[in-house]
Amino acid sequence: MTSLDSFKCCKTLKVGGKSYVYYSLPVAEKNGLKGISRLPFSMKVLLENLLRNEDGRTVTKDDIKAVAEWLKAKTSEREIAFRPARVLMQDFTGVPAVVDLAAMRDAMKNLGGDPKKINPLIPVDLVIDHSVVVNYFGNNKAFKQNVDEEYRQNQERYEFLKWAQRSFDNFSVVPPGTGICHQVNLEYLSRVVWTKKEKMKLNGKSVAMEVAYPDTLVGTDSHTTMVNGLSVLGWGVGGIEAEAAMLGQPLSMVLPEVIGFKLTGKLKEGLTATDLVLTVTQMLRARGVVGKFVEFFGPGLQHLSIADRATLANMAPEYGATCGFSPVDDDTIAYLKNTNRSAEVVKLVAAYAKAQGMYRVKTTPDPVFTDVLKLDLGSVLPSLSGPKRPQDRVPLKDVKAGFTTSMEKEFNKASELTKRVPVEGKNYDLGNGDVVIAAITSCTNTSNPSVMIGAGLLARKAVAKGLTAKPWVKTSVAPGSQVVGEYLEKSGLQKDLDKLGFNLVGYGCTTCIGNSGPLPPENSKAVNEGDLVAAAVLSGNRNFEGRVNPDVRANYLASPPLVVSYAIAGSMYVDMTKEPIGVDQKGKNVFLKDIWPSNKEIDAFIAKNVTKKIFASKYANVFKGDTNWRKISVKGGMTYAWDKKSTYVQNPPYFVGMKKQPAPLEDIVEARVLALLLDSITTDHISPAGSIKIDSPAGKYLVEHKVKPVDFNQYGTRRGNHEVMMRGTLANIRLKNQMVPGVEGGVTIHYPSKERMPIYDAAMRYKAEKVPLVLFAGKEYGSGSSRDWAAKGSVLLGLRAVVAESFERIHRSNLVGMGVMPLVFEEGTSWKSLGLKGDEQVTIRGLHGELKPRQRLIAEIVMGDGTLKRVPLICRIDTLDELDYFKNGGILQYVLRQLAG
Repeated sequence: MTSLDSFKCCKTLKVGGKSYVYYSLPVAEKNGLKGISRLPFSMKVLLENLLRNEDGRTVTKDDIKAVAEWLKAKTSEREIAFRPARVLMQDFTGVPAVVDLAAMRDAMKNLGGDPKKINPLIPVDLVIDHSVVVNYFGNNKAFKQNVDEEYRQNQERYEFLKWAQRSFDNFSVVPPGTGICHQVNLEYLSRVVWTKKEKMKLNGKSVAMEVAYPDTLVGTDSHTTMVNGLSVLGWGVGGIEAEAAMLGQPLSMVLPEVIGFKLTGKLKEGLTATDLVLTVTQMLRARGVVGKFVEFFGPGLQHLSIADRATLANMAPEYGATCGFSPVDDDTIAYLKNTNRSAEVVKLVAAYAKAQGMYRVKTTPDPVFTDVLKLDLGSVLPSLSGPKRPQDRVPLKDVKAGFTTSMEKEFNKASELTKRVPVEGKNYDLGNGDVVIAAITSCTNTSNPSVMIGAGLLARKAVAKGLTAKPWVKTSVAPGSQVVGEYLEKSGLQKDLDKLGFNLVGYGCTTCIGNSGPLPPENSKAVNEGDLVAAAVLSGNRNFEGRVNPDVRANYLASPPLVVSYAIAGSMYVDMTKEPIGVDQKGKNVFLKDIWPSNKEIDAFIAKNVTKKIFASKYANVFKGDTNWRKISVKGGMTYAWDKKSTYVQNPPYFVGMKKQPAPLEDIVEARVLALLLDSITTDHISPAGSIKIDSPAGKYLVEHKVKPVDFNQYGTRRGNHEVMMRGTLANIRLKNQMVPGVEGGVTIHYPSKERMPIYDAAMRYKAEKVPLVLFAGKEYGSGSSRDWAAKGSVLLGLRAVVAESFERIHRSNLVGMGVMPLVFEEGTSWKSLGLKGDEQVTIRGLHGELKPRQRLIAEIVMGDGTLKRVPLICRIDTLDELDYFKNGGILQYVLRQLAG
């Protein structure tokens, strides 16, 4: 697509004998966009995107001018259309996206169109990384056993993905056992500057030219943001938005505020990138950065490696920002060389970034930001976060006291601090605060050699002193890529980790997403019968309640060396800064400081063992996979041959009865309330990714379909089957529906019968009675991972609207993308202040007229006693594009009608 180029900035860049067309920001500045050289680097990427894609319709000259005008107020209400260069997917969210594409091909055929039109129009990489579960651990067979089990459980899904790899253009699959999508993206897929051939008019002739532009992406995992550490602008979207991007739709967004985060000084000896990111997360959560860009700057950046910056960027969803960006500098170029990027790519990145004013040097003036936060790196303390949220940082010295306070306030166990329960058949007992899981898990830290090698060196020193992990701790290492596995192996550090039980269990997202696998049965029994508050310490980003393991209530994020330390100590009641964590061979106390490696030791190991050669060999055949993957045979075809018996992949019902023109919108009349929920309801609560309970609606469905409980697998792996997922929607074991006070789990009250039942059963009953549904919630509804099934499940349960005090960014747009209306109360109002109990009937009018973005609507709520309340609500359909999606019943229906038309 050739740009209208209103600012006459389309120029040629020569790099190493090759010419590239690019849209020059300095030239655009001279031609009317005053002051844009002072924009934040991340905003320069957005501006280039608009200059290159100016078509007069989705991107206008005024949209481009609005970016320059942003500099005056440093904020804007301007809605823009962003076109990412590519899409990244993991298999949990990728499978349903590909299922939808396959279903769209069927629907296209039914509408009389050409199914071949349904194809990704930009490059899509899907990395299978979410399916490995830590079923086996603590020995050298664990890796092979977990891989074998993964293939056995997921054969149907993998056959489907292999069909997709063959059938769709522009679509590649990185097979299981390679690494996590974020790290493969950082180490291999990302180019920092992207290129593609386009036909352009030169001197009246059409000529194929190579266009260069910043590498940008959206991903179906909220931690897509990790790659911002490598100056690649990207963030997580729901599978629904990703599908739209794949199908050529621009992503609608408001020009963001950009919070500058100024780093000065240097981390003290012994401090880790994890300590830094937990500090930054706490600061940014307190500032409030939801929907905003964060950009790191200042002299402190030069003391942070690209891996450190990636650690900072990875946790953007935890601090709530859209991204955590670091600009291109000398370290970026060195990283590209060290990770075996081609000489051509490296030269282009340096030349392009310098030509665009996107290359940071010591003398670069600070950009203009909406607001600035400052942190002296020297002030960072050793830290963990827990026991329930990533932003709840606790300095290491306060963890013991903090856990005691949590026992009293969070878990109501003030009288049981020292309670112990015998473990059947074992010579140990278990108590509150005992660490039952210690996991070096993807994804925050396993990109970072300093903390991984730090963990290995700490293990080496611990083993030398005769220390061991406590026998009740489930230990595991799941690196983010095979590169990490290789340098741990080659350096000999994996052997030391093995001696403490930290054997390799797989390459992929494990404990952090609930794939921790079960505790040993005798430990599980003791924890449950004793009603103990057991703890997990993990090096991932997510420690939400009910996520890591159903037997574990307290979850702490920590650096890999601290994960190993807590496995040795075995309890949250040990003050690591003062008390011994174990006893050596001579019976002498060993303290954490005795085994903590120095920065010098770590740096020497990195220099020797993390080499370009490893990156070259491990990524040489990245799409081929192991023998298991190569053995999977599938028959390709334009449309997929759905297997009615499959419990993993089914044709979803979104397009049933769909016509070429959408039906007019209807008001929501006399809806019933499905649930009343409080603040910070995560997408884990709405659409769980953990294990499937046998007595849950999803469990019952699987039993009916002859699946043994041992083969239930987990919700995440069954995302390609809407029958399982809609039964899992709002079925989380920790959900607290306030219609059923004091009860945990996915239950509700059906009205007018007043019967208590699972939420799924109630929803199906309402559906049979042709009664629409609404759901009420508090602040930050839908926070956490970008789970499209939280929105898909909502629509399949029959929800017409969700009314909350506020929404997390991705989930709000996902609801719109599935045709569910997000509504917010006016400031100061909540369902609690209205006195709702769940027995009300709710009517929302104004949908069938000229509905506008952010329109004020009125809810007529008939209370249980018959009184009427008229409550103003703001419709959070934010843009005209979103309104089009909503009117069509969802984004997929909209795109399908456009392509069929």
